[in-house]
Amino acid sequence: MDSVVKIVQPAGMLDSSKGSLFRQEINSLVENGATIVLVDFQDVTFMDSSGLGSLVLALKTVRAAGGKLFICSINEQVKMLFELTSMDRVFQIFANRDEFDRKLDSLK
Repeated sequence: MDSVVKIVQPAGMLDSSKGSLFRQEINSLVENGATIVLVDFQDVTFMDSSGLGSLVLALKTVRAAGGKLFICSINEQVKMLFELTSMDRVFQIFANRDEFDRKLDSLK
């Protein structure tokens, strides 16, 4: 079975107000057959703990459906949040979308 890769690209702040929309988008992708989800943080300027919580719930949703979730293009603030909460050990993070694309074949 071929993997269905979908990319989510949130923008601005990923906080409590945008977190529920983010989770809905992930749920929709999974319901529509996505098996690999890439969250591209290129346009995210800030993420707080509730945004991180939304990301963890998204990971659980994707994994529960037998899929994989990856992250790319995080900025320094998000990177620091991941490191402080040890989430950098939970999520597989790529420097950018090109690096993800190069690794994609081995991820399937």
